[in-house]
Amino acid sequence: MPVEALRRPDGIGNTALHAAANVGNTRASIVLVQKNPELLYICGQDNLLPLHCAAMYACKDTLLFLLEVTRDDHVSMPFSNENVVRLVIYAISSGFYGKSISQDVALQLVQRYPQVATLKYDNMCALGEIARKASAFPSGSRLKFWQRVIYCCVPVKLQTFVPIEDPMSRARGDLDNPVVANRRSQVIVHKLNWVPLIKHIREQKQMHHEALTLLKCVCEKIRSLRNSMHFKSFAEDALISATRLGIHEVIEEIVDSYPKLIWMRDNDNRTIFQRAVIERHENVFNLLYQMGDYKRYLMLVQDKNFLLAQENHEDTIRDTMLHLAGRLAPRIKLDLVPGAALQMQRELQWFKEVEKQVLPMYKEWENNSGETPAMVFTTAHEKLVEEGQKWMKDTANSCTIVAALIVTVVFAAAITVPGGNDNTGLPIFSKKTAFIAFAISDAISLFTSTTSLLMFLSILTSRCAESDFLYVLPKRLIIGLSTLFLSITTMMVAFSATLYLSFGQDKLWILIPVAVLASLPITSFVSLQFPLLVDLISATYGSGIFGKQSDRPFY
Repeated sequence: MPVEALRRPDGIGNTALHAAANVGNTRASIVLVQKNPELLYICGQDNLLPLHCAAMYACKDTLLFLLEVTRDDHVSMPFSNENVVRLVIYAISSGFYGKSISQDVALQLVQRYPQVATLKYDNMCALGEIARKASAFPSGSRLKFWQRVIYCCVPVKLQTFVPIEDPMSRARGDLDNPVVANRRSQVIVHKLNWVPLIKHIREQKQMHHEALTLLKCVCEKIRSLRNSMHFKSFAEDALISATRLGIHEVIEEIVDSYPKLIWMRDNDNRTIFQRAVIERHENVFNLLYQMGDYKRYLMLVQDKNFLLAQENHEDTIRDTMLHLAGRLAPRIKLDLVPGAALQMQRELQWFKEVEKQVLPMYKEWENNSGETPAMVFTTAHEKLVEEGQKWMKDTANSCTIVAALIVTVVFAAAITVPGGNDNTGLPIFSKKTAFIAFAISDAISLFTSTTSLLMFLSILTSRCAESDFLYVLPKRLIIGLSTLFLSITTMMVAFSATLYLSFGQDKLWILIPVAVLASLPITSFVSLQFPLLVDLISATYGSGIFGKQSDRPFY
């Protein structure tokens, strides 16, 4: 095919290089660029360069190649203001944030072309695109406890890149050379990569670090203009997006750069904290705890200004922040909590926490429908209370059957001891160590299963009122599940001791298969019910979801 034929567009205006960039075919892109380098600068559909196509469709390798071979000084100006801001927006949207080897796009473009932070394309900007990427920040990641432990311990690569390594540095062992020092510092990280789980969490932490670095860089570039109105025009939409998505890192950085935005209201005339309550974003609401004593004044003015603004509008509901806490949480937030009872508990925790923050005069404030916050809460959560009551009683009913069976079995075992009794009425194996283990474990199993049975019966006979879901019902369920688990474990120990006494004939090797088989029901209970027990204990007696997140002052 003649070289000039490669320039011919298809039906929508794209060349062959556009097609290769769209699908991430790097090898074809290399061949096409070698044949005709001018393909790099031909605009296709929607005035997109091949660079834009690779970034838009998240074709990382192809994008890195095209960035390497595209000349900045070409007559077509491939990195003009409009082109570069589109490229940065697409790169951020595809997750190419920072300065790692695999994702060296957005941050370097911002550093190379500082004006990109202060430009918009089709009402989009770099800061606004970052604010919509919840998964790019720690607040958008839902990690389990053990994953959070690994996340805190695993290191990230904070490298300074040098394009070409000095060949002499390795020979003379120059430890001050940045490349040599950097490579040595990455040895630990490289050794951890063979563990898939640790590698995944490390990559996630690395991505978070890169996104935070990019965020700080963009805010710094906008702030360097020293034009508060210009910063406000870029930051307002980003702040609203971050609040709706619960990305507190973006909110902190923006407010730190332009503190007056803490008073900003969205299209519904809600502040960031009121929106956090509506959306149930505890990480945004917790910024209050980083404010010190000033938060009391902030809470007063927010509600006061809102109520004054709504005074002359009869068709609007004059709700305070506590009224907002009384509304039902979005379904997506409720589904993060297992079981209707725990969901109801979480809603009560939200209401009680917001109640602590508002002024006393607003606790009984009536909106224009004549409803106090407590009345709003009761009405909005009526169906959830019914679902929680059904869930709690179904769980208690199932566990009651199991506890009753264990009581029956272990009580019978206590009367008909293994081996029987001698003429004096004493058990034949009473001096055996295994029999002592049987007697103790059987007694523990009887007492704990009886306690468990009583706890579940108390749940079944409970009135399951709205306020009971905060502490009363969860506490009873925790005691019931804990004692049920203990009774199952000790019942298996008692049964294993009985088998050893009756058939073991003092052969210790018999204990191994007996112990393995006895662990099966215990393991099953742990895998099926233990996560629920952990959630209950954490939600009822843990540190909770509210509190200070860091020592960084907010406003």
